[in-house]
Amino acid sequence: MFRKVLIANRGEIAIRIAKTLQMMGIRVVAIYSPEDHDVFHLRFADEAYPLIGTSPKETYLSISQIIEIAKVAHVDAIHPGYGFLSENPLFAEACEQPGLTFIGPSPKVMRLLGDKLMAKKTASQLGIPVIPGGEMPGRLDRNEILQLANSIGYPVLIKATAGGGGKGMRLVHESKDLLPAVEAARREAKAAFGDDRIFVEKYISEPRHIEIQILGDHHGNLVHLFDRECSIQRRYQKIVEESPSVALTASLRNRMGEAAVTAAKAVGYTNAGTVEFILDKKGEFYFLEVNTRLQVEHPVTEMIAHRDLVEAQILVAANEKLPFIQKQLRMDGHAIECRIYAEDTTRGFVPCTGIIERYIPPDGPNIRVDSGVAEGTFIGVDYDPMIAKLITWGESRRRAIQKMVWALQHFVILGITTNLDFLQQLFNHPEFVAGNLHTQFIKEHHDALTQQFIPDEAILVAAFTASQHGKHESSQTLTPTQGIKSGGPWDTLFGWRAF
Repeated sequence: MFRKVLIANRGEIAIRIAKTLQMMGIRVVAIYSPEDHDVFHLRFADEAYPLIGTSPKETYLSISQIIEIAKVAHVDAIHPGYGFLSENPLFAEACEQPGLTFIGPSPKVMRLLGDKLMAKKTASQLGIPVIPGGEMPGRLDRNEILQLANSIGYPVLIKATAGGGGKGMRLVHESKDLLPAVEAARREAKAAFGDDRIFVEKYISEPRHIEIQILGDHHGNLVHLFDRECSIQRRYQKIVEESPSVALTASLRNRMGEAAVTAAKAVGYTNAGTVEFILDKKGEFYFLEVNTRLQVEHPVTEMIAHRDLVEAQILVAANEKLPFIQKQLRMDGHAIECRIYAEDTTRGFVPCTGIIERYIPPDGPNIRVDSGVAEGTFIGVDYDPMIAKLITWGESRRRAIQKMVWALQHFVILGITTNLDFLQQLFNHPEFVAGNLHTQFIKEHHDALTQQFIPDEAILVAAFTASQHGKHESSQTLTPTQGIKSGGPWDTLFGWRAF
């Protein structure tokens, strides 16, 4: 087993990985950029090393720097988390040297599945349904591009071959809009991934986004840990994820799980990954892509399967067998996760910046908060504005939703604008409660979800308590890693009064 592991990431996921590593008796090495010298994740590390640079490209995306730190720190392995270099085969290759292990799939598999068109061809060859589509020609040949889109039929979706997260993606309803959309998608894909290749596929109206968690070891064992529904999205970014999906029958769930395992085995997949599918209104599913890393939403799978996915990743990377086989896995209850963002949902979900003055996460049975912030944390513009992930578990979906609503009402974040109000309205929306979900849900119900929101009494009371707590402790100096002193408007306000 590894003695020391470097986490090539920051924030919430760095803390999540660090906790499991330390519970396994493994020392944790953290890295940080100059502006991150006081961030919360450093408190969970046994050692921390600075990165040199002024941007994410120069720091957390610098393969050479991270490998050099790994050598200096004498680590045995590197865990990439998600985002940054987690799906970069060059980084995985750089870890292939004596005494160093990449905690993830092989570079070969990452290359094969990271190319969406190649992954679709592989799935199709295995008999797994794929959405009709094809690669756009490298040159801007008007007739050839129009002919390809016309053969598929409008509306069509243009997508970047080498990336995800909505970058390089355009929805086109009519042929007159196709060429400008193709050019815009190429430019965005080039800027985001360094690769301007794009492809086009048939757009399926109001689909559900269903994904299957997979895990494979180096001894021929590969399992799936059921499904997650990720249909609540905005601009192709997930906001809410849950497991299991209410749209799947037991038979359909088994077929999708078997399809995911078949695809993974065909390419020799090892470690954690996610096979993503689109589910149409008729209940037919289509292969979408494979994410060759740990997903942001992995906690909902952990809650219903009662398994630590990070621990399983580490065991597999250390060449141990998976600690379970398929027939030992069972679904228990229902879990839901929502992402708490620093954003203004009334102004088109624009990211917000500032210092978190008060941070009081909810606490209760079967309520989990994965976070990378604390009071005094500055939310800037260089990184994703996600503050925390809130996860609830219940014996049924109804109970999981009830706990989520309660938890959101008791989640206090002061000093910065968040989407907490938006999420409360989402989880109280009758169509969400009924399980009538699709990827355009937020767009369809936008006005109802973004109306002016009046805080619950619980929030006002919690805010009042926080302000009083701050008044009594305003002279207290925080630890150096927090970087600021307690103070600000929440320490000087006399209190709250509800009219």
